Amino acid sequence: MINASDREQAVKLINVALKSGARLWKACNELGISKRTFHRWKETDSEFIDKRTICERPEPANKLSKEEKQEILDIVHSEEYADLPPSQIVPILADKGKYIASESSYYRVLREANEMKHRGLSKPPVKRAISTHSATAPNHVWMWDITYLNGPIKGKHYYLYLISDLFSRKIVGWEVWEEESALHASELIKRTTMMEKVATKKQILVLHSDNGSPMKGATMLETLYALGIVPSNSRPRVSNDNPYAESIFKTLKYRPNFQPKGFETLTQARLWVNRFVKWYNNEHKHSGLNFLSPIERHDGLDKEIFEKRIAVYEAAKSKHPERWTKDIRNWSLEDKVFLNPERVAQDVDKVENETQVS
Repeated sequence: MINASDREQAVKLINVALKSGARLWKACNELGISKRTFHRWKETDSEFIDKRTICERPEPANKLSKEEKQEILDIVHSEEYADLPPSQIVPILADKGKYIASESSYYRVLREANEMKHRGLSKPPVKRAISTHSATAPNHVWMWDITYLNGPIKGKHYYLYLISDLFSRKIVGWEVWEEESALHASELIKRTTMMEKVATKKQILVLHSDNGSPMKGATMLETLYALGIVPSNSRPRVSNDNPYAESIFKTLKYRPNFQPKGFETLTQARLWVNRFVKWYNNEHKHSGLNFLSPIERHDGLDKEIFEKRIAVYEAAKSKHPERWTKDIRNWSLEDKVFLNPERVAQDVDKVENETQVS
């Protein structure tokens, strides 16, 4: 709710705007309120107090009495029901011909009495913060993961280790092996940093991955610390904290020439992945990059390409303006790319801005 001082200030500002010749709906729109809200605030008493906060409200007719709430607490405290949740207590009482309230009412009474606590031998759930990173250029944030490639027989797999860049979506490193290993992963990281010449640059490189054993092995972590790379991991049992890596794997396995029945040999799997990586980096027009190839974005050719596209579209619009009802297509990309942006923080900023306006 808007406090009284902000309401009074809003009414004064709108009245000043009206005296200057402004339209009422436009003045209200600037402050983020409706005309109906303005009239309600204007017609209130001189203190601009929201009467919803001071009015006396009648108690709901279906509200549980103090005696009923105490009876619920006595039941859940009894030795017979102390180890049972309300979802079981309510049906058991119904079998005995007794009904006090619904399961949700039981939980509400327990919360009011501050008796909703974690019980049992298992550890209570821990809420972990989401891993949020941003990149404004290539080689700021890398993402990597491992996926299965079908082998020659059922139950035999090859493992594709793949590293991609957050800013450009380019596949900067990959390898295929017959087993998952932190040693293979650390060697891949070393070779990838050498190929991308990351060691010669001054910015911090973040490597984001899942929580698998190859990602968190001692050999892998030692390599990252030696190279000055900051490790980052997804939350446990949260599959969508590494979405871009999963997206590449889907693109890979939906290629028309992918072999769902399996690769006969490790060499055959490596040759196929090599062809895929060349296609993905150089030819694939990525929808997340506004239909640039990853290598074009990685090499900084995006602005030049977009300028050419804009010129083509502008020429087409000037030639047949009757075919265009709006502006030409937006050929641009954001300068900052986020991995798992913090929506909660963004929502808080939005609410604060709206509150300041209104």
